[in-house]
Amino acid sequence: MAIKRRSVLMGSAALWVGAPAILLAQTSPQAQGKVHVNHGFAMHGEPKYKADAGPPDYLNPNAPAGGSVRLGARGTFDSLHPFIVKSVPAAGITAIWDTLCWNSRDEASTEYGLIAETIEWPEDRSWVAFNLRPQARFHDGSPITVEDVIFSLDILKTKGTPIYGLYYHDVVKAEKVGDRKVLFSFRDSSNKELPLILGQLPILPSKWWASRDFEKVSLEVPLGSGPYKVDSFDVGRSIAYRRVDDWWAKDLWMNKGRNNFEVIRYEYYRDVTVQFEAFKAGDLDLRQENIARNWATAYDIPAVRDGRIQRAEIPHELPTGMQCFAFNTRRDFFKDRRVREAISTMFDFAWSNKNLFYGMYKRNISFFGNSELASSGLPTPAELKYLEPFRGKIPDEVFTKEFKLPESDGTGNVRDLARRALALLKEAGWEIKDGKMTETKTGKKLAFEMLLNDASFERVSLPYKQNLERIGIDMNVRTVDTAQFKRREDEYDYDMMVEGFGQSLSPGNEQRDFWGSKAADNKGGRNTIGIKDAAIDQLIETLIAAPDRESLINVTRALDRVLLWSHFVVPNWHSNTAYVAYWNRFGRPAKSAKYAPVAFDTWWIDEAKDRALQRGEKK
Repeated sequence: MAIKRRSVLMGSAALWVGAPAILLAQTSPQAQGKVHVNHGFAMHGEPKYKADAGPPDYLNPNAPAGGSVRLGARGTFDSLHPFIVKSVPAAGITAIWDTLCWNSRDEASTEYGLIAETIEWPEDRSWVAFNLRPQARFHDGSPITVEDVIFSLDILKTKGTPIYGLYYHDVVKAEKVGDRKVLFSFRDSSNKELPLILGQLPILPSKWWASRDFEKVSLEVPLGSGPYKVDSFDVGRSIAYRRVDDWWAKDLWMNKGRNNFEVIRYEYYRDVTVQFEAFKAGDLDLRQENIARNWATAYDIPAVRDGRIQRAEIPHELPTGMQCFAFNTRRDFFKDRRVREAISTMFDFAWSNKNLFYGMYKRNISFFGNSELASSGLPTPAELKYLEPFRGKIPDEVFTKEFKLPESDGTGNVRDLARRALALLKEAGWEIKDGKMTETKTGKKLAFEMLLNDASFERVSLPYKQNLERIGIDMNVRTVDTAQFKRREDEYDYDMMVEGFGQSLSPGNEQRDFWGSKAADNKGGRNTIGIKDAAIDQLIETLIAAPDRESLINVTRALDRVLLWSHFVVPNWHSNTAYVAYWNRFGRPAKSAKYAPVAFDTWWIDEAKDRALQRGEKK
């Protein structure tokens, strides 16, 4: 999942008599079954927390409010409007809008009403209705209305980034069916996750946008409804958000102990090294470390040794998804699976992990890693049920081989890898001529560009480049700034780039955006690879329509196998631990949420620690 999150409801009620004609034409009351009404919704099973429950145990409801924090951001920004393709939005900007529901951090695919007080849905999930809280307000004091909800869906579907059109494609209509009730009608009842997806809908003020061009990049401070609002900004350099003291939702049970800082300020740095130096100098308060070498070697400084900087390693149960070097299969030379596999083979992860990552990482061997959704071994009978219809249309290895990535001994000797890659290229019609990998029929040389927007990846990419040169392939490594990278990404103007496909415990609609044929031509979309494959399309639709958890797991594993054996990416690495360093001025809950290990919005300023730090006292 990417934009959305989900949940399923319990409760009971008589069959809802307000269902519109369009629903009755699509599904009969008998098919819909009874109507559920509840404060929460779980994809499978029931929500953990009751209505008006106490705060989750990974929150401190008595956390003090106040203080300012400084966080780092990389690159630049040119907009306070994050919902359109042209925009390079400011860090943290989405926190100024509330959504219909709030996503639970210790449950798989469960949501609770935020703007929505209760949720209604039939047994077959062919529609969903949200009853809005009467106290829900925008920052100017105006109420959040059903009209705002309908406007938000319509404008995001028609003028927002392509992901919204794909996510909400199966939402046929939104209509007002009560003073504070909005009903969403679905194309059919096959997508059981749609109530959850709609729960993540950010609600925008329709009256505010009525006099503005939604498709235009803007630096006008937008009207929001969330716990923070824009306080000040310097374009491309910094932005600060101030806590909304009278935020309408601050006393709801899931918000007690959250959003504790008075001001959150993001400082922008074009270079990650400079950003790290700013943290060590005390100009930034917290750093979530994603460079293994830094964690292993760069924190041997006085502030760490004397306790002024704390370091934490927090295990988590989040699916790791797939970080990778992604091929752009729109390029002719990447259309052949054997060519992609050969190039992938030459990435020596064992050497990189030993020499660059200090042994801290594991290789990605699934698009749904660190979860029960990941495939392994040979397909089970339950998985074969979904794979057999595509025999002959998907790679044969899906049925006969366990997916394994080639390994080296970590010494830098890649002869075995090169032998395997050369055999694949020869089979695909390539050979080395005058030291260059050449297509036999056309005489074209195999050369491409690796596009980066983070210089730290150069230390990984350059050894990879050298390995490819050993078999006559030229890979030019180019690092560009964030704005240029985004423009090229949106236009699919790259050969290969570093990419990440995040996953949830309940994959659904977002898989269309990642791998679906219709998404491949949408500028600014997430199908950066350019996949157009009918079998994958059908597996995605089967996944979306999975009737229960067991079916969802098996069809996801089947999809995982097809994606892996198609060699669309060069898998990178992952860690099951979050690494975070921070100046010792914070308090944080004793327990971490298993699906949100850092959750900085649950931290607070500890006044005693802060005073000691200001005095230069050591721990």
